[in-house]
Amino acid sequence: MNRTERIYKIELLIRTRECVSFATLLDELEVSPATLKRDLAYLRERMDAPIDYDRDANGYRFSAMAVAATGKQHELPGLWFSEKELHALLTMHQLMAGLDDGGILTRHLAPMLEKLTTMLGSDEHEAKELMKRVKIMGTARRRVVPQFFETVGSALVQRRRLQMSYKKRGASRTGGAVTERAVSPQRLVYYRHTWYLDAWCHQSDGLRRFALDAMVTAAALPDKAKTVSLASLEAELDQGYGIFAGAHAQVATLVFEAQAAQWVSNEEWHPAQTSRWLDDGRWELCVPYVEATELLMDIWRHAGRVRVLAPPELREAHAQRLHEAVATLTT
Repeated sequence: MNRTERIYKIELLIRTRECVSFATLLDELEVSPATLKRDLAYLRERMDAPIDYDRDANGYRFSAMAVAATGKQHELPGLWFSEKELHALLTMHQLMAGLDDGGILTRHLAPMLEKLTTMLGSDEHEAKELMKRVKIMGTARRRVVPQFFETVGSALVQRRRLQMSYKKRGASRTGGAVTERAVSPQRLVYYRHTWYLDAWCHQSDGLRRFALDAMVTAAALPDKAKTVSLASLEAELDQGYGIFAGAHAQVATLVFEAQAAQWVSNEEWHPAQTSRWLDDGRWELCVPYVEATELLMDIWRHAGRVRVLAPPELREAHAQRLHEAVATLTT
């Protein structure tokens, strides 16, 4: 019986029998006296259980004064976790901290972290050590203004429209023009160290994907957001490769040489991809895409060890970039 089960059983025994002796608790729980003492201390100190020792009855009961003050018996929280589950939650918290740019999320999750470590009691030091053993490493992270993230998240949860100034990136060093947009947030997307907002744009009258780091201003509106079904959202924005949205996808056919195949065969490039081993040990991968930019970037990671078979325009774009790369080396 683990500690979680013991804590619940102690609580149940005292509540149902009103007064339980130390010897009875030992028999019921089948633990050592030292363990039982730790469990009782945990209930008192960590779970605020008003357990008193009644010398006359030679047993443990809930304090009559505490019951009179609150008007009800003490109860453990309905949501409870074992030590292993708590460790897993703390590890997830650390993972979130590694993904969280500027502490936007972890700042709001701090109270939950404190409660989780408190619930661990004597294992609190072990939990903190565990969190130190999880590290997230990221590159090319694009920073988001914390205020914008919180405003967007709040509007998303409250189903309110959002007014924002958005800078569309262009080819020039200074980027594109800033436009004013009213949008209905649908979901937040975290992709390759960058936050995006999928929203219904009331100016364009359609679904669009916006990078949060390209927002210049953001403010919630009192107007109720337009709701788009998840099925429509996925059909419109999730068909392409990577972060590029679109509903009309083409299929790229790629063949990786054996040196690269051993790695690529274990990767998921797209949920709708198909793949197979060829007789000569090469790996054929077919992935849908809408816009070729990001797909080509991933193809170039395997330059010299991948062939683009289809469609022709993707093969030509791949070949042109390789020729340009070679030209820069010879000039």
